[in-house]
Amino acid sequence: MSGVRAQQKQKTRQALIEAAFNQLSAEHSFSNLSLREVAREAGIAPTSFYRHFKDMNELGLTLVDEAGLTLRQLMRQARRRIASGGSVIDTSVQTFMEFIETSSNQFRLLLRERSGTSPAFRAAVAREIKHFILELAHYLESETKVEPHHAYMQAEAMVTLVFSSGAEALDQDQQQRAELTSRLIWQLRYIAKGAAGYQKSST
Repeated sequence: MSGVRAQQKQKTRQALIEAAFNQLSAEHSFSNLSLREVAREAGIAPTSFYRHFKDMNELGLTLVDEAGLTLRQLMRQARRRIASGGSVIDTSVQTFMEFIETSSNQFRLLLRERSGTSPAFRAAVAREIKHFILELAHYLESETKVEPHHAYMQAEAMVTLVFSSGAEALDQDQQQRAELTSRLIWQLRYIAKGAAGYQKSST
């Protein structure tokens, strides 16, 4: 019986997370959300919210973790697709743009809270971006045999550029986004070429 209760509790917790994400939009940031609105969309009484989260801040930090994890999992899948053939940069950028299109609220949350007023939220987003950079750096290091600190700097430059382009893509139509995607692919290629050239010249 305790196993069933635990499953139900997890299901309700996930419903609250999804309800909060559903209510985010270009006009509606996390700070605009109310506990009552989130609870109502999740189909529970407001008082039941506290069985799952201490307060709205704890829910917000969980949303940041979820958004970062979703993006990292997608990029891992992209790298697995690359292993069976395909361009690293092209596949990665297409996967990222798919995330922007299908999970725009999650990406908006990361962007907004990265420079928001809450130190805890800013730190949480910074951690997620650091995880993202480290995973890419490890991949670059293993694939190109570049030194760790160079792999990290290359990854950091790429992630910074990708996040900046993602922010631009949020409010673009399909044609504008296609043009941005093409530019981003070329910009990332320039970074990769420059890193490879530097590696050769220093060996």
